[in-house]
Amino acid sequence: MEHVELVLLFLLVAVAALTWLSSALDVPYPILLVLGGSVLGFVPGVPEVELNPDLVLLIVLPPLLFHAAYFASLRELRANARAISLNACALVLLTMSAVAVVTHAVVPGMPWVAAFAFGAIVSPTDPLAAVTIARRLGVPHRLIVLIEGESLINDGTALVAYRTALAAAVGGSFSLLDAAGDFVLNVVGGVVVGVIVAQVLLWVFRRIVGDDLLGVTVSLIAGFAAYVPAEELGVSGVIAAVTVGLLVGHRAAEHSTASSRLRSFAFWDVLVFLLNALLFVLVGLQLPSVLEDQDRSAATLIGLGALAGAVVIGVRLLWSHTIPYLIRALDRRPRQVAMRVAWRERMVLAWGGLRGAVSLAAALALPRDFPERDLIIWLTLCVILATLVLQGVTLPALIRTLGIREDESAALDELRARKAAARAALHRIDTLRKEDWTRPDSLDRLHAMYEFRYNRLAQRAGALEADENLDERSATYQRTVRDLLDTQRRELVRLRDDGQVSDEILHALTREIDLEDQRLEI
Repeated sequence: MEHVELVLLFLLVAVAALTWLSSALDVPYPILLVLGGSVLGFVPGVPEVELNPDLVLLIVLPPLLFHAAYFASLRELRANARAISLNACALVLLTMSAVAVVTHAVVPGMPWVAAFAFGAIVSPTDPLAAVTIARRLGVPHRLIVLIEGESLINDGTALVAYRTALAAAVGGSFSLLDAAGDFVLNVVGGVVVGVIVAQVLLWVFRRIVGDDLLGVTVSLIAGFAAYVPAEELGVSGVIAAVTVGLLVGHRAAEHSTASSRLRSFAFWDVLVFLLNALLFVLVGLQLPSVLEDQDRSAATLIGLGALAGAVVIGVRLLWSHTIPYLIRALDRRPRQVAMRVAWRERMVLAWGGLRGAVSLAAALALPRDFPERDLIIWLTLCVILATLVLQGVTLPALIRTLGIREDESAALDELRARKAAARAALHRIDTLRKEDWTRPDSLDRLHAMYEFRYNRLAQRAGALEADENLDERSATYQRTVRDLLDTQRRELVRLRDDGQVSDEILHALTREIDLEDQRLEI
């Protein structure tokens, strides 16, 4: 790849332009990035960009997995463990097997190891587009937990199966018992490595509290610190990265300050967006080069691609509308009855099984002499495009047609947490009145502020009768404060323009004002 700096600039400009266009068209940005990348790949003069599989599997995947696991809820994952594990393990293996059988049957001369490798490649889901759509349309929180929880685990399941297929291709033999043993070893080993690395990182975080930049740097290292040693030991780096993210994220509030959390969240939001956006554009840009390497007719390639996409989508639909009924017949415990997912939500889960960059990276990572390598790469790209475009574009209409609405449980939980925090502050103020170092007038002002906040939250939660005066006072207060904050910003800019303060002071004070502005939403 020549002129790396120009290629990087081109990719960033493409990401920015396509993301802006996705907002203007109200289309989830992953879908438009893939389509836009596919179109750009055929434009004369556009630099040829190769997607290095090592870049995804070694450089990009660990931070994305760590970030996703960091913000996942251990409590919710435990509560939905059966549904998540079935989709992340059993469904992955079923999809791999079904794709392998069909591909072996319709592609003359395709070896079983190549067919199973292809099945493993297209079996894991990429939740980004589906979750983006689901959150925008306000689906029940549990659906998002199931989609994200599945994606945290199924990458590891699929890549372990993928590695087994590669080993069988190299060794020339396959044993189901050995494969099952390797799978268990990979998963358990990945968890063990993740737990050990998490304990080390938590020890480090406790000793660098207050050093915000170092804290953000260590958080960036965390995913690699688990992934790389696990891979070197021959176990699942994906499972290790997910494990360390879950454990470190669960204890985040105990080893960080408010300042470090604000810096970390801002850094990770931008990093994760850029990594995902660049990957989706790169996936689309691979289409021209993949087509050049094919020696079959266009009709054959399109037919095989459509068939592969249909099998992947069909297996997930069939699974989602059969296995739950089997489980219901076998397990009628009241707790499990309460955890059942209605058929409408199951339909969204089934239709939200989109594929992404991890699948393409795994296909590109196949050895050059691997049987039917070029065809596997083409079919993988077809499955990604079929799921992202067909399912991604129609998913919003499906959610609206099924009449799925956001449940109020998550919002009520948040309100209860805010109320509890405000109530704790009020109790602490009463305790502080006995301290010699406090001032009564300061405590009175704070008590009035937290009491007003508590009453407003209680009203929103239905614990108090509706009081229009509370809402009006809150709206008036926020409008007044924002007006004052805008006035301060303008004055600081004037002082900077007149040469009375430096840009450094302007940025520092503007940041303080912005933080105060953000707190008005509470």
